[in-house]
Amino acid sequence: MAERNPQSGFAIRKTLFVWFAMAIILVVASMLYIGSTGRPRFIDRNLLPIEKALSVYEIATSHFKNTTQFQSNNCNPEDAILKLYMYDLPPEFHFGLLDWKPEGDSVWPNLHRKIPNYPGGLNLQHSIEYWLTLDLLSSTDPTRPNPCTAVRVTDPNQADLIFVPFFSSVSYNRYSKVIPPEKISLNKKLQQNLVKYLTSREEYKRSNGRDHVILAHHPNSMLDARSVLFPCVFILSDFGRYNPNVANLEKDIIAPYRHLAKTNINDSAGFDGRPTFLYFRGAIYRKEGGNIRQELYYLLRNEKDVEFGFGSIQANGINKASQGMHGSKFCLNIAGDTPSSNRLFDAIVSHCVPVIISDDIELPFEDFLDYSEFCIFVRAADAIKEGYLMGLLKGVGKERWTAMWERLKEVDRYFEYRYPSVRDDAVQMIWKALARKVPAIRLKVNRLRRYQRFGRGLKESADDGNFPIISGF
Repeated sequence: MAERNPQSGFAIRKTLFVWFAMAIILVVASMLYIGSTGRPRFIDRNLLPIEKALSVYEIATSHFKNTTQFQSNNCNPEDAILKLYMYDLPPEFHFGLLDWKPEGDSVWPNLHRKIPNYPGGLNLQHSIEYWLTLDLLSSTDPTRPNPCTAVRVTDPNQADLIFVPFFSSVSYNRYSKVIPPEKISLNKKLQQNLVKYLTSREEYKRSNGRDHVILAHHPNSMLDARSVLFPCVFILSDFGRYNPNVANLEKDIIAPYRHLAKTNINDSAGFDGRPTFLYFRGAIYRKEGGNIRQELYYLLRNEKDVEFGFGSIQANGINKASQGMHGSKFCLNIAGDTPSSNRLFDAIVSHCVPVIISDDIELPFEDFLDYSEFCIFVRAADAIKEGYLMGLLKGVGKERWTAMWERLKEVDRYFEYRYPSVRDDAVQMIWKALARKVPAIRLKVNRLRRYQRFGRGLKESADDGNFPIISGF
């Protein structure tokens, strides 16, 4: 047998080592190149409409930082807890209201190319229609890293609910004025056309709209159509301007405002790190149920460590409010023109313990969240008593306040709107809230159909008063 040459073995091992080292260098270099020049297919657009897009580096690294929030597996429709059929309404009802122009015959934007921007400022607080529609449009994309909560289906017979993608809040905010020579506003015209479209659809007729989801987050949105489409499920900010026969907790969903204050990330400013005891900045003189703001202003304006003043979005007002809330122990949320406002959600993401003085307020996801763990509720009649409010809050010791502060840091994720959406954010929480409504909706729809299969019409089978009849618009 030939004798083994130790030098040749060493040379082979040396060569292999060199090739292996070169391969590692190439892999690392390619990863750095991709990280510096590559473009992810989905961009984290948490603050998309009003802030600059994240840098490519921030986008890339954000996916690694939040790996616990993303699902690595693609979404299987069978795994989703909510299946929605979405009408392909013309762009004039949705992204066209944001000045988006369709390409070819498509009624939807190509989300891989460009995502239409939503108007900033106060418009943003009622932007749920935008976030939910984006999430649903991307739900069938195999590359989407989002949770598998709600998925869009192409067959309405397979759907739990029917999603109506009308951007009603944008329609009200931007197009509610009559522009001559027109006799009615574009907002009203769109509502008329929507009613005609829906009531002509077989999907609507088979349930009288009971399984249709309408987005009407702005208190004045859908003002003309709501009395006709009231059998539908509304997603609202509150019930302040609704007749209880039109909207109520039994059939509808309360969704959070999109907060305007900046989220207090890595918040370490505990009880002793917040010098302001009680904070409120906003409109003080309000109509309807908001007179209490004025009364509280005169009661509290001279109290020590209390900041209670006028404020608006003008003159950098949002940033000033963010700074004020981040430095305060308690933040007032007082009824205004309506029972709710985005101020509550600004306080939550600022980790400033909300003090809610609004007797008629309804809160998002309250069947899931116990707000008393991180909010203080005060009846309006008690709040305006001399010394009552300050005495109550001063009785909340450091230990109790700290427990509420810690809980705020745990729940703030439920009130964040993002695209792409992540687990337990506001988009996913709304889908889950809708999913919890499905059994009751299905019961009503099935009862409605008892006699339809045997020749009796919808009108005849709705004689118990629980299933109102659509008679036109």
